[in-house]
Formats: sequence, structure tokens, C-alpha cells
Amino acid sequence: MSTKTIRVGNGCGFWGDQLDAPVFLVERGALDFLTLEYLAELTMSILAQQRQRDAQLGYATDFIEVLDRLCPLWRRQENLRIITNAGGLNPHSCAERALEVLRRHGLRKRVGIVLGDDILPRLDDLLRAGYSLAHMDTGEPLSAVRARVVCANVYLGARPIVQALEQGADLVITGRVADASLTVAPAVWAFGWSWEDWDKLASAAIAGHLIECGAQVTGGLFTDWQRVPNLADVGYPIAELEADGTFRILKPSDSGGMVTIDTVREQLLYEVGDPAAYITPDVVADFTSVRLVALEPEGVEIRYARGKPATESYKVSIAYRDGYFCSGQIVVAGQDAREKAKLCADIIRRRLRRAGAEPEEFHAELLGAGDSVPGVWPTVSPYEVVLRIAAWDKQRSVLERFAREIAPLVTSGPPGVTGYATGRPAVREVFAYWPALIPKSAVQTEVIYWDT
Repeated sequence: MSTKTIRVGNGCGFWGDQLDAPVFLVERGALDFLTLEYLAELTMSILAQQRQRDAQLGYATDFIEVLDRLCPLWRRQENLRIITNAGGLNPHSCAERALEVLRRHGLRKRVGIVLGDDILPRLDDLLRAGYSLAHMDTGEPLSAVRARVVCANVYLGARPIVQALEQGADLVITGRVADASLTVAPAVWAFGWSWEDWDKLASAAIAGHLIECGAQVTGGLFTDWQRVPNLADVGYPIAELEADGTFRILKPSDSGGMVTIDTVREQLLYEVGDPAAYITPDVVADFTSVRLVALEPEGVEIRYARGKPATESYKVSIAYRDGYFCSGQIVVAGQDAREKAKLCADIIRRRLRRAGAEPEEFHAELLGAGDSVPGVWPTVSPYEVVLRIAAWDKQRSVLERFAREIAPLVTSGPPGVTGYATGRPAVREVFAYWPALIPKSAVQTEVIYWDT
């Protein structure tokens, strides 16, 4: 593709984001590419639990509903391409459902499916070959929890997405890829950049980082939230990239929210360790090099991005079984509500101890009395608080007993206990997170194509 400018809009920042956002963005955004970013570490664990119950699941099911709504618009905007990591742990099933939707709407499209991120089937072979997949923080080898591992996925980069675009894919469905790579890929493909053009790759990676969380760069979660107009109709972001690496962050002009230097720089530093070395699979980007320029009537231009060669490793997201969790809450109202809520938590713990079912971990917090941000504000004594109690243990039976001890407080605790009418809280299996590194040479990617 030969062009001077492309517009990449991101209509989803996580699985659970607004279902209307991608539709409104395509309607209003004059896009060349729509990206939909569904995956986080927590999401991978949720998908693993779903796939455990049903082998046909393990992908972001919201995407299928979104695609169904996008199809009439896509018919009128035939040159639009969609790139999404909605495939999660099961890109095949996600693509099958997507093809059903496309065929029902009579759209002739090519779907590219990126594979290779899922290394769970190869895990034992990799360990035997000497790849320890040690925990990035503790250094502990993966063998310590290998028997409990339920998924292991590499954060792939933009290369296989570019390959799919080169082969005519209109819709690219991936598993786990780095968030920013969803934007890097269309830029590399559209502009014909080299994989060693580090400054341009860094520019696209920064653009991808800025739009990956959806409305966070257009006024959502903004410090000066009082200044943000019409958050109910907040516009989702557009990265308008040029071939020289300069880009602009914009939003549809007829939408709410705002794009200013302040909203952009807050998102720029979101989830960043070293701003001078933001590591992606495609490039190491230097955020300290960029300059932000306010545009009229609205928007921000970003210039002078600098990049360094990519590392020789991929990050790996691994989830493993780690016991059981349960949490519940009640409202405690009236005079001395804080003290009564603390007594309720103590009663539950003492009754569990008496029953021989005290959880290994037990946590109580008084929402409304300052516990959600401990130490930030002075302790207060309100006339109502929400007591939230949570527990963890290796044994499910301990948590099942814990779940039975909240409701009895309505009649056997202090006065003012209310708000408990939803039944016993559910006991859930816990999947813990294990970050690791693996040499890129040990990972092979593949792109397959299905046509409607």
C-alpha cells in the first residue's frame, strides 16, 4: 500500500468496554483501520477458565456482537480493515464465528488468523530444551508451578499482522500480541517501513500505546475530569500517522471528551516503567524524546520519536491454578457504623476459626471510611459503610464455609446490618499470573487465511 497518511482508530480498550464505541467510531471517524484491543493479563485468566469449561470458548465473545453491528457500515466503507486480538486463547473459534457473521451479511472478506503465541502445547519441550521461563520478578523457574499451568502465551509483535495484510486480509484476528503492535502493523504495511527503521517504529508504537486504552486518551480517567465535556458520548481515539513518523491523536469532531496535551501526556505515562525504554516486541521506544504540540480546534501532534533496536526476547504471559477466592459485602448503617462493621468482620473470622475453616488469607475493608485508598485521607466515621470481606485458601471447602457466614450477621450481628439480598457469594478458582521471557528464536508464528 502506498499512501502518505493513515487513520487508525481504536474502538475498544479492554474486554468489557462500551459496545457502541466501535460503531460510533467507524460512523464518524473516516478510518482506514479499526483496532479492537480486548486482552489483559486478567482477561487471559478469564478466557482460560472459559476454555476449561467449553473447548469452543476462550475468545472475547463481545467481538462477535460488535462485528455484527459493524457489518452494515463495513459494506459502505469497503476499504476499512479491522485488526483485533479478540482471538484470545482460541483464534480459530473466534474466526469461525466471525465468518458466520460476515456470510450472513453477504460480505466478501478475507480473514487472516495469527497463530503461534500459544506455547502451552510446547511447554514441556521448551523446559527440557533449557528454557527455564523464570519468573521475571522472583527468578523462580516455571517448573515450580508447571503442573498447575493453564495457559502460556507469548506477546507477539506486528510482523505476522503485516504478513496477513500483505496477503489481502480485511480482518485480522490474533491471540496475544502486544497492544501497541495493533497500530504498528498497519503503519509498517501502509508506508513500507523497514523493520530496522527504529525511529518510525517507535513513533507507531507510541501512537499505539496512546490509543490502546480507548477513551483514556480522550478524557476518560482524566485528572481534571470536571473539564471534560459530555463523557456520556466520549469520542474514542484516532491516530493519524504520516510516513515520516509524525502522528496526531484526534477524535471524531462531533463526539464528547477532549484531546489535549494533558490528556495525552497522562496516557503516555500510563503503565510505563522506564519512559526512556518502553519495550515492545517491535522496538524499544524512548518516550522522553517526543514533543507534544496542541492543534486547533482540538488534537495533539506528536513529533521526534526515537527508537532503539528491539530485544531478542518475547514476554510470556502464563496463568496457573492458585487456590480459591470468595468475596462478599454488606451495608452497615447507623451510629458507629465503622465500629460495627469492624465487629462484623471479626465475628466472621472468629466463627470460621471455631469451625476449623479459617482461610489462609482474610481481608476486610470498610468502603466509605477510607479503606479503598488507605493512608491517603484521614479516617472518618460515616453513618453508613460497605463492609467488603474477601478470603483465599488452597481448599475450596474452606471458602464454601466462608460464603455461608455473611448472611447470618443480618440477625446475629450488631444492629444496622442490611443490603444482603443477593444470596451467598460464589467461590471461584484463582488463576495467578507468571510473567517470563523467551528468546524470539524459540517462537514460530503462522498466518492462515479463510475467505467468506
